[in-house]
Amino acid sequence: MYIYKRHHFYTPNSTFFNFKDSNSHTPYNSMTKVSSFFSNVFMFVGGTLVTLVIILALWSFIKTPNFSTINLDFNLDQEGSTNFYDEPNLSYTIEKPIQNWDDKRRQWFNLHPSFKLEGQKDRVLIVSGSQSTPCKNPIGDHLLLRFFKNKVDYSRIHGYDVFYNNVLLEPKMFFFWAKLPAIRAAMVAHPEAEWIWWVDSDAAFTDMDFKLPLEKYKNHNFVVYGWPKLIYEKKSWTGINAGVFLIRNCEWSMDLIEAWAKMGPQSPEYNKWGEILRATFKDKNFPQSDDQSGLSYLLLKEKDKWGEKIYIESEYYFQGYWVDIIDTLDNITNKYFEIEKKIPILRRRHAEKVVSEIKVWEEYLIKDNYSIRRPFVTHFTGCEPCSGDYNPIYSWETCYNAMQKALNFADNQVLRKYGFVHNNLLDSSSVKPLPFDYPSNI
Repeated sequence: MYIYKRHHFYTPNSTFFNFKDSNSHTPYNSMTKVSSFFSNVFMFVGGTLVTLVIILALWSFIKTPNFSTINLDFNLDQEGSTNFYDEPNLSYTIEKPIQNWDDKRRQWFNLHPSFKLEGQKDRVLIVSGSQSTPCKNPIGDHLLLRFFKNKVDYSRIHGYDVFYNNVLLEPKMFFFWAKLPAIRAAMVAHPEAEWIWWVDSDAAFTDMDFKLPLEKYKNHNFVVYGWPKLIYEKKSWTGINAGVFLIRNCEWSMDLIEAWAKMGPQSPEYNKWGEILRATFKDKNFPQSDDQSGLSYLLLKEKDKWGEKIYIESEYYFQGYWVDIIDTLDNITNKYFEIEKKIPILRRRHAEKVVSEIKVWEEYLIKDNYSIRRPFVTHFTGCEPCSGDYNPIYSWETCYNAMQKALNFADNQVLRKYGFVHNNLLDSSSVKPLPFDYPSNI
């Protein structure tokens, strides 16, 4: 195109090329020559650009880039690399110890650096469980479902994962001993979790806002609720409660579980340990070796080995005995309402995942010396909701009503984010919609 235009407008006989023409030096001819020169340059440049654009356009049709071959994967993890899961001798079962667990986890983290990012360092996995068969108590399965829902609600709010197990991973380790194989397997299945938090199936979270003060336990590997004086001075097997505890995912904890499990029913020394534990704790009135007595024994008799890394929590209801708690719930509800009426930000509606008002609550509760704080975890020890074989010092009606009340107390804290609450803590099926600025208008 460009060549055609040039030859069409400028022939060899044109004035521009005829430098010997007698009229070539006139002002008109000079201006014409300069104008023609610049016109020719501009046409040359313009024609070149047009040609280049056409060539590129044609090339794009001929050679379309394959974006599927471009690596846009920003995942830092190297899942295909060899790690401890590839070791043939590594076992999830409790009877086969794992050596150098800290090193294995460290190597795994090196292959999965995304789990070491800020905010991922204190991952918590909640582990709980129940039997694989239907409950003997006609409403036992319903109650376990409600307890499970409670754990799921709490975990969702705080970003925790949940593993609920309903099979015996070690068939000989039944009843309260069944937790240890589940915890041990969870540690291996979840190397990214820094803490494994065991919560008995009959324990409920009753303060859905409170979050574990993990910074407080940074120098410890095990947290359990109890009273040191009862263990070390009175030598009571009830000095701690092993129904709820926090255990760090580390080699020290693997060793503790191994030592603890040696007292269990899968051990050939199970009966011997029953005698030892009963002789050690004079208030233990049954002959079998149990998990709580076993842990108490390790604290009492092997304190130098384990005691430094075990934190016995008693400053808040890490888990509280339901009998001490249940009659306080109505008063606590009313006290919280009184505070909310005074502080508008506490009653402001917000998304479930936004928990900015919790800091305000904490500031207020600190000033009040935590005298009205909701109990964190309420444990229904002795009620046995699945089997129905409750402790005879209670009636079933007392246990059932208490469980209903505690679960609905917790459920109200969840449902409120959805605009509803239960009419009555003893009525699980009825709810009412909440007006704007609740509870300022009640």
